[in-house]
Amino acid sequence: MRARAVGKVEYKRGVDAGVINQGLFCLAWLMDHRAEFEHLVRDRLGVTAASQVLWSGPRLICSAGDFTRYDVHAVREHRRSIDLVRYRLFGSDLLGLEAVASVSGGMQVARRTRRQAVTRAAADVRDASMVELARAVDEALLGLGDGVNRVERKQYRAYQRLRNFACLCPPQRSKLLVYLKVDPKDVDLVPGFTRDVSGLGHHGTGDLEVQLRTPKDVERAQDPFRASYAAA
Repeated sequence: MRARAVGKVEYKRGVDAGVINQGLFCLAWLMDHRAEFEHLVRDRLGVTAASQVLWSGPRLICSAGDFTRYDVHAVREHRRSIDLVRYRLFGSDLLGLEAVASVSGGMQVARRTRRQAVTRAAADVRDASMVELARAVDEALLGLGDGVNRVERKQYRAYQRLRNFACLCPPQRSKLLVYLKVDPKDVDLVPGFTRDVSGLGHHGTGDLEVQLRTPKDVERAQDPFRASYAAA
């Protein structure tokens, strides 16, 4: 005998706006009373049949004389596996069934899981690139000359000569921020790269903010790095 997936059939005569909600209620009740259902199957069909009941992918089948577009939309937005089946009577002895909508909750979960996996993978790559970028900044600042000390602070990493001349903040989503002891008025500010933050609250010391997104930005920042080192 093959394993039997759990399903719930909800039938309504004509059009009933509550057929889906009633079906979901009954399906939830069934899932909460698995032991009673398996006991019933065991009594009617035997122990083997009861052991082959699958609870991993329950399905709801709603059959009615017709469904509205709101019903179809609700089914497509729901996480459960649901079928909407329209019936038609032909004379007194013929019955026709037509699938109006069919949604597999398992497929939706699988697609959602895949999307989450791709998002996590992208985040891992992004985080790795930021760590590599921070390493490049560290090498650049330590390599400016003799007597540079690196000090780990709670909110940032400071690079000192006699005093702080550069402060590297923890990586953000797509950039690193370095604050330098350089007067922003002495720098040709470039939007998206350098910014005057005098008077603005931020972690680290210095009024010139340098935004680094790529290794090329680290190369571009060599001049303000050297200017801040010289000023210290």
